[in-house]
Amino acid sequence: MRRALLISWVACLVTTHQARLIGRCDLAKLLHQEDMDGFEGYSLSDWLCLAFVESHFNISKVNENADGSFDYGIFQINSHYWCTDHQSHSVNICHLECQGLIPTLHMSKLRLVEPVLNARLEVLEAQL
Repeated sequence: MRRALLISWVACLVTTHQARLIGRCDLAKLLHQEDMDGFEGYSLSDWLCLAFVESHFNISKVNENADGSFDYGIFQINSHYWCTDHQSHSVNICHLECQGLIPTLHMSKLRLVEPVLNARLEVLEAQL
């Protein structure tokens, strides 16, 4: 029993260590400081909703898709079109390294991927 408990505890620590979460209020403050409130017509609430739906505020999230591409970071920027990860074919429209989108937030880089963020927000709005 102790061994199972210890293994579970270690697994939780490893999982917690891998996920780099940012608090909702901290993200809102950062987005506000970077003048993202109203950027391309989207409010802070829209950006926060997108970050929650895509990654649950996990700035280090990487997700593999069925087509072999990967989604990166808090807004899950896809490697097939927007950035390159050297693992899958990429158009790399934004001329960015996908790993550069994590583990920290780079608002200047996020502005480069504005078309994909707008598309994701439009889809999210349509679902509400």
